[in-house]
Amino acid sequence: MQRVEADVAVSVSDLKKNPTAIVDRAGGGTVAVLNHNRVMAYMVPAATYEALIDALDDQALVEVAKARAEEKGVPVSLDDL
Repeated sequence: MQRVEADVAVSVSDLKKNPTAIVDRAGGGTVAVLNHNRVMAYMVPAATYEALIDALDDQALVEVAKARAEEKGVPVSLDDL
């Protein structure tokens, strides 16, 4: 059996009938969209998606910083820039 990572699960046909009601019922949480009782997609509120993308961007920057942590700096004069 497939694990559902959402508090609300809805079929594609129910979602088509009244998407606003589904989003309201989720109360800002994630909605699993099912097709033939299998999760085919997850819907998340826009704010949650944006926060997720920001977190992923931050994680990528952490990886760059870690990779560069051992590099030695090069002295530069502001006039040289």
